[in-house]
Amino acid sequence: MHMTDILNLSVAKLKRMAAIKSKIERLQSQLEAVVTNGSRAPVKKRGRKRRKMSASARRKISLAAKARWAKVRAGKSR
Repeated sequence: MHMTDILNLSVAKLKRMAAIKSKIERLQSQLEAVVTNGSRAPVKKRGRKRRKMSASARRKISLAAKARWAKVRAGKSR
């Protein structure tokens, strides 16, 4: 539903929409409780810890990439 459509709705319809939305949220939380066997503990994704690269390392990689592209461009002009 677009914002202009919402602005043209009556107060009664807006209240009905809010009630339906809260009912959906309640049902979703109940569904999550069923899926997780009632435990409320959030499920954490185990992922890799993001590694940080130093500015000097990023600069070296950038310079190497520029050098590679310069080689490619030099080869095309021949």
